[in-house]
Amino acid sequence: MDNVDYKRLGERIREERLHLRLTQAQLAEAIDISDTYMGAIERGERGLSLDTLVMLASRLGVTVDYLLSDTVSGTDDNVMDQFRQLMDGQPLERKQMAVNVLRSIFAYFDRNGG
Repeated sequence: MDNVDYKRLGERIREERLHLRLTQAQLAEAIDISDTYMGAIERGERGLSLDTLVMLASRLGVTVDYLLSDTVSGTDDNVMDQFRQLMDGQPLERKQMAVNVLRSIFAYFDRNGG
């Protein structure tokens, strides 16, 4: 995969792994790679195949687009995809709280010219 920021991709994978409370070894075993290779991926020291990326995304319960979202330009569609990914699977109460927080942030910007 050309033009991929592997450091940021590795950080995103690590964030999702920790969110699921998995160790590197557990995640590596789940997708049949070595834990040494898993560590190198998370540090951005090694690239990975599309197959490995797909397996990682699947095990982490996220999309490949989400894992790669920081390596593509910030279009409206990309931002909305990230928002959907964050909201997906959350209980209705949390979704409503997130919407309320965003409304507050936007109101603040409107008032203060941000």
